[in-house]
Amino acid sequence: MDYLRTLGSAAVSTLVQKSGLNLPFSLGTKVTTLDGVCNLYDGIKRDDGSPVSIFEYDFSDPSKNSIRQFATNALRKLRTTRHPDVLKFMDAVETDSNVYIMTERVRPLQTVLPTWSSRDAREREDWLLWGLHRISVALAFVNDPCSSTHGKICLSSVFISPSGEWKLGGFELLSNAKEEAATLYTLGGTFPSSSSWATPEVKKGGWSVLKEYDPAGADAYALGLLLHAVFNPSHPPPATVQPPHPPPTASSSGSIPSAMFVSFKKLLNPNPRGRLTPKAFLEIGMSDTGFFANNRLVKVCSGLDNFALASEADKSSFLRTLKESSSSFPPEFTSNRVLPSLVTALEYGGASATAILPLVLQFGSNVPHDEYPNIVLAPLVKLYASPDRGTRMALLDHLPEYAERLDKKTVSDKIFPHLSTGFSDTVAVIREATTKSIIVLAPKLTDRILNNDLLRFLAKMQTDPEASIRTNTCILIGRLGPTLGFHTKKKVLVPAFTRALKDTFVHARVAGLMAFMATIDCFDVEDVAHKVIPNIAFAMIDKEKLVRDQAFKAVELFVKKLEKHAATMPESALSDTSNVSGSAVPDQATLVTTAAGAATSLAGWAISSLGKKLVSSDLQTSIDGGAGAMPAERPTSAPPPVEISWNTSSNASLLSLPQPKSAAFPTSSPATRTKGLQLGANKVPQSIAASILAEQWAEEMPGSIGAEKAENPWGNDDLIDVNADEDDWSAFETAAPAIVVPKPLTPVGLGLGAIADGHGGSSRHVQPTNSQSRASTPISPPPKATSSDSMEKGRDTTRQSPSPGSMSPSFSEMTKEEKAAEMARRKEERKQRIALLKEQKKNATRT
Repeated sequence: MDYLRTLGSAAVSTLVQKSGLNLPFSLGTKVTTLDGVCNLYDGIKRDDGSPVSIFEYDFSDPSKNSIRQFATNALRKLRTTRHPDVLKFMDAVETDSNVYIMTERVRPLQTVLPTWSSRDAREREDWLLWGLHRISVALAFVNDPCSSTHGKICLSSVFISPSGEWKLGGFELLSNAKEEAATLYTLGGTFPSSSSWATPEVKKGGWSVLKEYDPAGADAYALGLLLHAVFNPSHPPPATVQPPHPPPTASSSGSIPSAMFVSFKKLLNPNPRGRLTPKAFLEIGMSDTGFFANNRLVKVCSGLDNFALASEADKSSFLRTLKESSSSFPPEFTSNRVLPSLVTALEYGGASATAILPLVLQFGSNVPHDEYPNIVLAPLVKLYASPDRGTRMALLDHLPEYAERLDKKTVSDKIFPHLSTGFSDTVAVIREATTKSIIVLAPKLTDRILNNDLLRFLAKMQTDPEASIRTNTCILIGRLGPTLGFHTKKKVLVPAFTRALKDTFVHARVAGLMAFMATIDCFDVEDVAHKVIPNIAFAMIDKEKLVRDQAFKAVELFVKKLEKHAATMPESALSDTSNVSGSAVPDQATLVTTAAGAATSLAGWAISSLGKKLVSSDLQTSIDGGAGAMPAERPTSAPPPVEISWNTSSNASLLSLPQPKSAAFPTSSPATRTKGLQLGANKVPQSIAASILAEQWAEEMPGSIGAEKAENPWGNDDLIDVNADEDDWSAFETAAPAIVVPKPLTPVGLGLGAIADGHGGSSRHVQPTNSQSRASTPISPPPKATSSDSMEKGRDTTRQSPSPGSMSPSFSEMTKEEKAAEMARRKEERKQRIALLKEQKKNATRT
């Protein structure tokens, strides 16, 4: 049978296409034929793809000329009669041989009614009463405001919407008594099966007699017959339809509710003047004890229609009733009638939003999977743009119930931009709920949002005034850690968790330690040794025992990871230990387990190493107290203190100690540095060695001074994955870094009296430090001149009269060739000094 229906619809579509019509719909499967007058098809609206129904009137056969008048009347009346309980008209197409009327998607009552026979008796009765209530409302509208008679109240003129609501249709005979040549009064008797709902007066005097009575009289009698048909579909029509039209007896009521039976008899009164009208029937049913007023579905629909105008107390009472009785409602009623009304009510926000949203999600569970995004998700996503805090809280509280059905594009493009405003809300509850919601939506966020935009908000949330929000933020970062990008993990996790460890709230500190432990796989061994453990260590002496215990467990966990890695490492990184002469590398047997033993072993090791490096020629030299020597209180291996002028962007600070070498500035060549620093390499006297060493420190000094970094919420590194846009790297810094290029430095007493400014300007002299001034002045004058005094005087002469070539620019301002030339010059100068010292020593020996 379905195959034949498909062939029929295909044939109709082919004929329509050949006719050249541009229909606003596409015909689908044929549903049924109504009264032999029109065919009902399922269809699809072309502009938006929504489902519709198509009523086709075919009068191409000349013998069906009367159908043309029925079709024309149905189209004209349906187009002008608009009511919620009347079939919704959408569009129409008229040709010489056909009329197509497009309405909302519906099914005829005569095809839907048999499917309810298997339902529960209570549920079925509620649905039938609700449907008769809607038809009574529609008839009251047609009879009174429109002053018309429908003239065709039967099973084929009632249609069921997808929500289960009853809609009044079948307007082929609807007429007004004041109209000329009204269809009902002229052609009513020619309509197929019209005698089955004709009133006693019509059967006696014809359809034209209806003009003498109330327009509602014929429809009231037909409504009584419809009532009997829906409650007793397997019973024959009541005996009152045949002359002498006796009143119905209680035994013939069948399944008609007893509360409705009295009104049912009045509807079938043979006397049209004493017959109960549909409007009066409706009023009786809606009274306090009426059969309509106590119906659950009628109550729900009435409450939904008046929800916006009700008080907050009435709203709460209605929603509570709706929740308690929701399980007894037909699924199609909750999905297509209750749910859309609740979603509409939810858009107004307010205090009732927290009670409406759970019902929306509860009723939405019955919606088919393919329709869920449009019916449930689309309205909820729009609500994220609402400024109402009650609505936002309801959405966030129930987020886990619908988050799985959200797609990634919807979350990233439509939800997160509005959701992120909750991070800066003035109400702490909103901020906390927003933070908690991220863990649910994180799998739906794009990599850019997860590694960039979101981290900005979380960095701010770690400084929130509320301790619980700071704690939850740390927990959230710990749970997000494994999903972050590789470079983002290295830059974000340690600073974020360290900040939590410094929090004043004890549970925030515990959360920081637990976050470290939970993300152990996110750290490599270098980060564990250099960053993680040093940043956890201070927590082991926290004032709170809870924090201390957790800190020891965390350190133990990370130490085990290091031990496991260390077990896989080689015993030594040296390729050939035999080439290292006198190396002081302790073997496994020299390891110690106590602090005192470690100090003793370390002191002995250092002394033995130095002893192996000293040679006999070095033992013959004396520690010089002149200007070229180091101060008595400093070791010979340490560079002399120098005064360095460091100009920053705002002020200048004086540093008295050399800074570590930085790769940002050039240093001396490896060959020169090795000869100057290796113990016993060239057997240079201590005074010369100290001078060379200090000179090399002075050369390396500029590299240690760099620009100060601007303070970052999570440290000095950019909190951004390198795979993200480079334009956003600086977004995590609160101020732009001030890059300061240090000026050349020249220590005094190293043979370099002045240094050029690097721009062709005059040279700048550096004043000697106090220690240098004291070292250049003898403690007491010698009693008499000796050969050693002459030697010392020669040294002073050599030191105090530097050659013009010693005044050279800084290495940081030289080219590669200039640096090579400068190093060669300095090497040659050292050779001359050493030769001069040797010559003076020989002269002293001869003397």
